[in-house]
Amino acid sequence: MPCRLSEPRHPDAQRGVALVVALLVFGLSAALLVAMQSEFTLFYQRGSNLFLAEQGNAYLRGAEELATLALVMDHDADQARAQPRDDLSEIWAQQATPYPLDEGGWLVGSLQDLQGRFNLNWLAATAASADENAGDGARFTPAQAFFIRLLQALPEVELDSQEAIAVTQAIGDWLDPDTITRPLGAEDDVYSGASPPYRAANRAMASASELRAVANITPELYLALLPLVTVWPQEPAQLNIHTASLPVLRAINADDELTPLGVLEGESLFQRQRSEGGFDSLEAVLEDPVFTDKNMTAVESLLTENSSWFLLSAEVEVADRTMRLYSVLHRDGRSVRAVTRAAGSL
Repeated sequence: MPCRLSEPRHPDAQRGVALVVALLVFGLSAALLVAMQSEFTLFYQRGSNLFLAEQGNAYLRGAEELATLALVMDHDADQARAQPRDDLSEIWAQQATPYPLDEGGWLVGSLQDLQGRFNLNWLAATAASADENAGDGARFTPAQAFFIRLLQALPEVELDSQEAIAVTQAIGDWLDPDTITRPLGAEDDVYSGASPPYRAANRAMASASELRAVANITPELYLALLPLVTVWPQEPAQLNIHTASLPVLRAINADDELTPLGVLEGESLFQRQRSEGGFDSLEAVLEDPVFTDKNMTAVESLLTENSSWFLLSAEVEVADRTMRLYSVLHRDGRSVRAVTRAAGSL
């Protein structure tokens, strides 16, 4: 049988196959390029974010170093004083001014005296007598009585003495290690009925934000208390009369009284504190006519003129991004260390 040769393919058909192959190669290449471009963009953005974050953190740590330097300088200056003290005229307490950065943006930082605030961890202790028929001085510790007065001195929230006692006792139950409910207080039986249920911490607070979980603390009360209270140091130190706010000054009253000073009396003390020179001394404050014939022995034990605990609030803007740093600084002589840090960004 004769052999039949196949006919050659038409040139147009060959060109069509080549074109299809070329289009497939082009499509595959384009898909790979798009994927590579997307990955490169993500990699670049991630690297840029990391770089800006590191740059912002470096500036914020620089602010912490400057705050440390200011506290050391203040300590050295205090050694030349006849009576060392920490007040609002010193270098660390000056109003913060934004510092422009070379590549654009700004850095600002300020120090606040944490010993000008009431330490919530003071409320863990109980008085020797819990008898409700006992005098006010026996029913509550000096710190509890002080806080009851402070709650009634808040300008944003109106509380009577019973409501203030209930808040104070609830915080005390949150802090103390036992599960025994104080009069008007709150333990696990109260929190177990919440949604979702939880338990009392029964330990010292690590943050003032824990107040939001405590019974009898409303959102309005929490916001009013936040700038006036602290949890540092966890073993409470005394209150500095030279840096205390108006509500805290109003809470300075006789040992056996559960009501704060009147508004006018408190404002008179506050004006003296903020005037040039401030209070002469703690003794001079307690000798004010408003305290005449009052027993101030217990409340005096809560007060001081010096501070060792400070809060740094620093903020930096880099490439239109804002970052914040909050550092609790402890000064011991010329040594200053950051006890805790919290960061934030917008």
